[in-house]
Amino acid sequence: MLKGFKDFIMRGNVIDLAVAVVIGAAFTGIINAIVENIISPLIAAIAGSPNISGVGHFTINNAEFSIGAVLQAILDFVLIAAAVYFVIIVPMNRLLAMRKQGEEEAPESPSEEVLLLTQIRDLLGGADTTVVGPPGDGAPVAPQRPRA
Repeated sequence: MLKGFKDFIMRGNVIDLAVAVVIGAAFTGIINAIVENIISPLIAAIAGSPNISGVGHFTINNAEFSIGAVLQAILDFVLIAAAVYFVIIVPMNRLLAMRKQGEEEAPESPSEEVLLLTQIRDLLGGADTTVVGPPGDGAPVAPQRPRA
């Protein structure tokens, strides 16, 4: 039983997930700082208040409703998603694109075996094809089959 648990814990995907959770928790602080210290003050400068949760607050039969709290949660989500996208995703995509430039290799020509198998397939399928061996081996050329 302990061996199975050890195998489960030592799997690559479990460790990767644990690392992702730790890194995600660290990034939460960065994203919150960007939203609270840059984006929210910018909204407060434009709209007069960084928080709209007090808007649309009313009470009916001692039940309190707050449309502003829902709008604030939606706004927070959009702001955090925008911060993650523009501060993390866009720069990382540009970095990856810069790293990929010049790395792609030219496609290799098919091997001799692939060329030979392609010719055999074409002959079996009834295509007009000339079978030639690999360059320089002096293989004879097979006659073409007449079309039916």
